[in-house]
Amino acid sequence: MPQHVYVVLSKPVAGRDDEYNDWYTNQHLADVVAVPGFVSAQRFRPRDPSAEGVPVQRYMAIYTLDTDDPESAIAQLTKLVESGEMNMSEAFSMEDMAANLYEAISPTIRPEAGEDQ
Repeated sequence: MPQHVYVVLSKPVAGRDDEYNDWYTNQHLADVVAVPGFVSAQRFRPRDPSAEGVPVQRYMAIYTLDTDDPESAIAQLTKLVESGEMNMSEAFSMEDMAANLYEAISPTIRPEAGEDQ
């Protein structure tokens, strides 16, 4: 089964960073991985937010899926969000939010055992 990741770029509503980050890290990640097909979640931010090319969405979440039908898992997630069954923070800005599904096209490469890392 090919590995898939769902990458979400987002940002908080202006002035609500703390509320957004608390909700996203302490509630939303767990809510998403409770959806069948999603198996892990992790958030990221740019090390240098002022660096050239940093997107307007300052935060990235990467969700790993373990399913033959990732589109159905994402459709279920979307349904839960749109129906209100999954709590979404008002601090989460839907403006400029971007989400994309990626399929692995190569194996994961790791250093050989005993090589310097």
